[in-house]
Amino acid sequence: MTGETLLQLLETRLDNVVYRLGLANTRNAARQLVSHGHVLVNGRGVNVASYNVKAGDEITIKDKPKSRQLVLRNLDLTQIVPVPDWLTVDRDALSGKVARIPSREEIQPIVNEQLIVELYSR
Repeated sequence: MTGETLLQLLETRLDNVVYRLGLANTRNAARQLVSHGHVLVNGRGVNVASYNVKAGDEITIKDKPKSRQLVLRNLDLTQIVPVPDWLTVDRDALSGKVARIPSREEIQPIVNEQLIVELYSR
């Protein structure tokens, strides 16, 4: 259970959610987008990439021309990338919503998280 919780915490970081929504084409670009203040969570500006979003949170882009231009350029690059089922995206409004917290099957990690938990539990 600890490993699944760890994966859920990593997957629900704001920079990862921005990346999964397709608002940025890489995780580094998503992190920069968040840290430069282009992202709003529930109408409030958040510039902390490690902010954990919860189910029901709405992620939008600021209504400034520079912010919108950056995201529109990224949306063109990420049109073919599928959005996970636990997220809903509105590409026209440049926003998305966290429908629910993802399960382990939806995350599909490339590591064995149990080994990480065992290493840190020493």
